[in-house]
Amino acid sequence: MIELIKLPYSYTAFEPYIDAKTVEIHYDKHHRTYLENLNKLIDDNEVLQGKTLEELLKSINILPNELQRPVINNGGQVYNHNQYWYSLTPVIDQSPLGLVAQKIEKKWGSYEEFKADWKKTGLSQFGSGWVFLTVNIDGDLEIVKTSNADSPIFRGVEPLLTMDVWEHAYYLKYQNKRGDYIDNYFRLVNWERVSELHNKK
Repeated sequence: MIELIKLPYSYTAFEPYIDAKTVEIHYDKHHRTYLENLNKLIDDNEVLQGKTLEELLKSINILPNELQRPVINNGGQVYNHNQYWYSLTPVIDQSPLGLVAQKIEKKWGSYEEFKADWKKTGLSQFGSGWVFLTVNIDGDLEIVKTSNADSPIFRGVEPLLTMDVWEHAYYLKYQNKRGDYIDNYFRLVNWERVSELHNKK
């Protein structure tokens, strides 16, 4: 069975940018429910057993057709939420580091332009979804968005940075102001982790 990750910080760690009640509900209700649903699928279907979460999701195309969508909907959400929580840090206002900073400067011209492109991508996601920073086949950084539970992991790509733009990630505090949530998300980005992940590729 796949376990719920432990948050490396308290529910209040992101105040005032993300409120404690949102973190609590997001993690302990939404995230946990996706995990419980995924574990029930695994428990009921031997073909899903014996794999890590990443192995399961990378093999989505060879699973029986009737299991693919339930695994995408629940496993994708578990994976994306794991990456989202790890993308955040209570150490506010970090900046890109090392080679990641150099690549951002080369492609976008500046960190501010990168953030503007990221925000534009997040705002253009109709309905629920995610925004990711990934590395393409040429080694360049890319900002990509997905709908619902879709994730780059289904294509074998592990994201460097993840942002949740489902309403449950921000609605209690920001209501319909997704742009304000995105602006404050950047106060909390764990650029040290992004750099470490990039350097392992």
